[in-house]
Formats: sequence, structure tokens, C-alpha cells
Amino acid sequence: MKSYDGIKIDPDLCTGCRQCAAVCPVNAIEGEQGGTQIINQAKCVMCGQCIQVCSAYDSVFEKHNVSRQKRLSVRHLPEFITEPLFAAHSIGDLLKVRDVLKSKTKFMMVQCAPAVRVALAEEFGLPLGSLVPGKMAAALRRIGFNRVYDTNFAADLTIMEEASELVSRVRNHGLLPMFTSCCPAWVKFVETHYPEFIDNLSSCKSPQQMAGSMFKTYGASVDGVEPERVYSVAIMPCTCKKFEAERREMKASGYQDVDAVLTTRELAYLIKEAMIDFSSLPEETFDKPLGVYSGAGSIFGITGGVTEAAIRTAYEMLTGKQLSDVDVTAARGEQSIKRLTLDTGELKLKTVVVAGLKNVVPILENLKQGEADFHFMEVMTCPAGCISGGGQPKMLLKDDSIKAYDRRGCSIYEHDKEQYIRKSHENPEIQDIYQRFLGEPLGHQAHKLLHTHYKPKKSV
Repeated sequence: MKSYDGIKIDPDLCTGCRQCAAVCPVNAIEGEQGGTQIINQAKCVMCGQCIQVCSAYDSVFEKHNVSRQKRLSVRHLPEFITEPLFAAHSIGDLLKVRDVLKSKTKFMMVQCAPAVRVALAEEFGLPLGSLVPGKMAAALRRIGFNRVYDTNFAADLTIMEEASELVSRVRNHGLLPMFTSCCPAWVKFVETHYPEFIDNLSSCKSPQQMAGSMFKTYGASVDGVEPERVYSVAIMPCTCKKFEAERREMKASGYQDVDAVLTTRELAYLIKEAMIDFSSLPEETFDKPLGVYSGAGSIFGITGGVTEAAIRTAYEMLTGKQLSDVDVTAARGEQSIKRLTLDTGELKLKTVVVAGLKNVVPILENLKQGEADFHFMEVMTCPAGCISGGGQPKMLLKDDSIKAYDRRGCSIYEHDKEQYIRKSHENPEIQDIYQRFLGEPLGHQAHKLLHTHYKPKKSV
């Protein structure tokens, strides 16, 4: 299977303003000021930030060489879409998913990332940052999905494995510092630009991929469905998740674990095409067992969230004591680099939280010189984490983007506080799935389904 390289710049629309080049974290966009820009796919990490800032579009007041109908076809978008089409764009999976839904030949399972529920409503005129998990679940059922699950459950699963891996590395003198592996653009960056640090990446898959492998194994058995009949769809705020789903490593179930990824914008298109009145939908819950989550799973959608969620569990693993205050506020905030230390008695666990891929380069360069003064590092490619992902609703003005990120972030933390259970290891469905199916964290079955390995990109 050819890996996804679906971030493009339409040469017929590009004005050469180079706003895209200014936000690209890996200098993958090449071209002269005023000239057509192209993306160096070998460098590109597919974060989609270029899509979010692009302001060149197919105005009806200008004559273009390519028809709008052709442009929609190239982008794999349905013809009913009337909004402007911008030069920087991604190639979508919407038509593919729509066709499978219509065929009714597959058992359709869908998962929804934590950042989607705080942004989707913006596509329907609701206030920035509106928190709509219940309406989102209701919409997906009306579209035709058989099971509506939540990536937050898999985020809890990720914490069980990732916290266990960190504790194991600390206690058994394993390779440190350990890097998070939830962000596929960050993983691709390490593979391409800093392959010497591949083994520092956690072997844990991202929540998206953990959910995919669980859908076609445990989820299929719960419903009495043959795994090959399951069609697994992920709703994500991130364009690079499409690339991740197509990686050759992601077939732990014996099949492609995630068959298709829709961005937040693509889901909005699907809802609009189905003529669903989103704002009038009732609040519905996600299906069980793979849709029950803790507050820790909810905060994966914002920078610092993975670290905070990991600390809530790792502290108790290391100390055997209850963490009295689960709000690890030192991990929160908009700073590009945050450092925090957790005193476990056994050691002072030092953590670095990095928002924005460019900000991690000096840290990696210091590591190359042997200057490692921390144990754990979270890296999110996008500036505010997943809430600012390349697949989220597009903001035309920078001030609007800042406002949107702030309100989406507030909603993420609000959702965390709403949960009765706020630690991943206390999620009863997580406890149950280990007892019934996975065994123990880092055990044989868990390792087979929930962990992976990476290689330098030149050898892939």
C-alpha cells in the first residue's frame, strides 16, 4: 500500500504569499515569493498547518484554469460543497466512507478523538469551543454507523501502556528519556530527521491505532462479527492521522486496523449531506465497552494533556499512593516549552512538554551532545496540540484562531472535570478489558495489539 501523501498545494490557486512556508515546521514548502509553492513530500510531516493558514481560494470573481467540479473531484470531495476551496488542501476519505456506508456490506465502527467534540459544532454556527460529544454520537448513528465508540477509551488504554513503559524504563535502567508517540507527525519527524532517537519513542501506538486494533479483535467478538466484516473509521482533528492509518506496521488485528480517517471538517460535510439538523440533535452516549472513558482520556486533545494523564497514573504506579490533586496545572498553558518535576520519593521525575515541532529541535540537538536532563518528553506538532490540528475547522483570521484554541482548550478541561473518574487506571472498562482480553500492561497480548516499532524513513 502506498503511504498517504495527501497534503497538496493547488498551483492554479496559489498566489505565492508563502504564509504556508512560514508555519511549516520542517521547511517542506519550497518556492519563490510570488511564485507557485510546492511541497517536498520527503520532508513533509503532513501536519496540515499550511491548510489552516492558506488564504488563496477559488474566487468566483476570478477566472481559473481548472473547474470547481474538477477541483472537488481531485480532492475527493462531494459536489454539494459550496464553501471556498483553498490552494493548500488535503486529499480526503469522505467519498470512500460514504460509499461503504451506502453499500451496507460492512459492520461500521467509528471512533471520535477528544479534540473533535470541542470543534465540530463550529461548522454548524455554534459558539467557538462548544462541547458536543452527545450530539456527535447522535449524528454518527443517524449517518449509519453500527457502533459509535470513543478514542478517549483508547487514550486511557494508551496511558496504561505508556505509563507502564515509562515506569519500566525508569526502574530497569531502560533507554531514557522516553518520548511520547501519540502524534504521527512527530513520529515521522523523528524517523526522517532524527533517526538516532527512534528507540527513545514509546513503543505504544497512538490511541487511534490502539482503538483500531481493538475494534477488529475484541470489538468484533463482542458483536459476534467476523473481523473482516468490520470497517473501522476514525474521526480526527489531524491530517497526518490518514498517513498513520496506512502505515504497514498498523495491522495488528491481521487487517488494516483503521480503514479510513475523516477530519473534523469531513465529518461536518457528511452530516450536512445527510441533512441532519445538528444543533437540534439529542444528547446520546457512546457505545460500550469501547466508549467509556476517564477525564484523563479527555485531555489528550490539548498540549500537555498526555503528560498530565500519564502523571495521574504513573505517580500511583511509582509510589503506591493516591495522587491527591489530579489537576497537574504545571503541564497546562500555551508556552511552547514547559518543564515540570514530579517528586515520587523514588526519584524526581522530570518531564518536558513541547508544543510546536520547531520548538523541539534545540532539545534534540542538546540530546545529541549527551545533555539529557529529563526522563519523559511529550511533543505535539501543532501549536496548541490536537485542538489546533490541520483537520479542524478553518479560521481565516489569526485572532479568530487564537480565540478558538483558547475556547476549545477550556472545553477540554471542562469535559475532564465533568467525568466521575479522572484517572485512566480507574476506568472500570479498562480494568475489565485487561482481565477479559489483554492480560496485563506490557504483557504478550497487549504488546502484540497495542505496541509497534519504527524505522528510519529512508529504509521504509
